[in-house]
Amino acid sequence: MTNGVNHGRVRGSYDAVAEEYRERVGGELAFKVMDRALLGVVVEGAGGGTVADLGCGPGHVAGWLVGQGVGAVGVDLSPAMVAVARRDHPGAEFRVGDLLALPAGDGEFAAAVALYSVIHLEPAELRPAFEEMRRVLRPGGALLVAFHLGTEVRRLDEWWGHRVDVDFHFLEAETVADLLASAGFTVTARLERGPYPQEAQTRRGYLFAHRD
Repeated sequence: MTNGVNHGRVRGSYDAVAEEYRERVGGELAFKVMDRALLGVVVEGAGGGTVADLGCGPGHVAGWLVGQGVGAVGVDLSPAMVAVARRDHPGAEFRVGDLLALPAGDGEFAAAVALYSVIHLEPAELRPAFEEMRRVLRPGGALLVAFHLGTEVRRLDEWWGHRVDVDFHFLEAETVADLLASAGFTVTARLERGPYPQEAQTRRGYLFAHRD
């Protein structure tokens, strides 16, 4: 971990909003048609192997993956989020852990998704995080990364009535693609979309990559 203070801020913020987050965001895949389609590609590419959900929050994506017939392991920095995930999605496994030191073995996963989790990392932490993702993927394993497009940093000190202290880093697709390549991935697809009415009104970027 290169910035323990920042990670502590992120952990405390998500601990504070865990139940509210689950209520507001836990059902989002019902309307996120594109996300379900992209996750379906991840499932097919995993070939029956286990898929990691890195920055899993309340566990709804890992739960969806289990519903598609694959094993899923969710990892999140927030113990409160992991507790919610274990309660609501008992078919998946959940672990408390940091994107810079993932609690997983080398090559443990057939594929991985990181949906809006790298946005809380400082710029200098992105490549080390991608190197960790490469470590826990088997050779050729797929990685789907999603993020808000742009260059701004939004800081929240209040979120749904809870006091928090967390930054949201918007990212440029080319920057993320270059960092993935430098960490040992080959980027195979890029997509962008506008926001759904039910979510934060930002443009979204998706990158598919495979471990070299």
